[in-house]
Amino acid sequence: MTKKTFSPPHILKNAHVQSILNSVGPRKYRAKKIAKSLATRFLVLTTPSNVRLTAELDHSKNVQLRSSKNSVIILLHGWEGSSQSAYQLTTADYLLKQGYDVLRLNLRDHGDSHHLNKEMFNSTMIEEVGDAIAAFLGEYEYPEVFLAGFSLGGNFTLRIAADRAKKLNIKAAVAICPPIDPSNAMTVLNNSLFIYERYFFRRWTRSIKKKQKYFPDHDFGVELKKVKTLDDVNKTFIPKYTTFDSAESYFSAYALIGDRLKDLAVPAYLIASKNDPILPVEDIAKIIKPENLIIEIQDNGGHCGFIQDLWAHSWIENRLVEIFDSHLGH
Repeated sequence: MTKKTFSPPHILKNAHVQSILNSVGPRKYRAKKIAKSLATRFLVLTTPSNVRLTAELDHSKNVQLRSSKNSVIILLHGWEGSSQSAYQLTTADYLLKQGYDVLRLNLRDHGDSHHLNKEMFNSTMIEEVGDAIAAFLGEYEYPEVFLAGFSLGGNFTLRIAADRAKKLNIKAAVAICPPIDPSNAMTVLNNSLFIYERYFFRRWTRSIKKKQKYFPDHDFGVELKKVKTLDDVNKTFIPKYTTFDSAESYFSAYALIGDRLKDLAVPAYLIASKNDPILPVEDIAKIIKPENLIIEIQDNGGHCGFIQDLWAHSWIENRLVEIFDSHLGH
């Protein structure tokens, strides 16, 4: 039985160690081995609006548990992550061993899918993610559907659960370290350890360059030469390549503050860490909490890490199984 309180060894309590080990080092090494061992089916899911999103489907090899659960867990990655991110692969592997089928769904312009849709990704594109899930479930029938997301994927998870859980047959959802107030989160990110801002700046500008390669008429070249920081990219690209006239209006559009989750009709868990160096845990207080939202705040864990040993096994994997097992058959 997984303990609901995460308590890492002292050597792993540092917030930056937790956050960095989420994606590199031993976890990345294990993820590469896992990727080679899986019999993954690559999918392109087409929505009614002709948006195409990619996904990777794996069936549990634990026949006995799989037949008793007959369930799928849909995993959503974080910003500039993908279905191949280390945390996605290790989490999927753990869930598969517990009898769940797993779909790792890529957001638009993630996971080398830049060529599939002309319009650039932005974090308000929630409808197409829900539609892609619906397209998947129209082809693969599961009586039990669960949703879990990390970071920005957690933000998508909570919005989808609030807006469409019943229609998509989602029984329960879990969001790990989701951005609540993206505007404040960007301020905290800029003031945190410099490596985080640099990491996301490099990943985002690389993604924009990929988009330019497949759709030259976007003509990003001049803007890309001028930007030097994440703030530069936000101020330059959001007004020009989205429907929003400013970064602030864009951030507000996908915030979870106030009563955004008021229509939540299924159990949804928000798991966060007090020492998250990227997303301020204080922002959770800005949510008008609906009855079906269960908030679990841990003292440690960094950003989406919750690393419990030197092999970078994550406590979150155990917690997901415990949560979803408790909602089977409900």
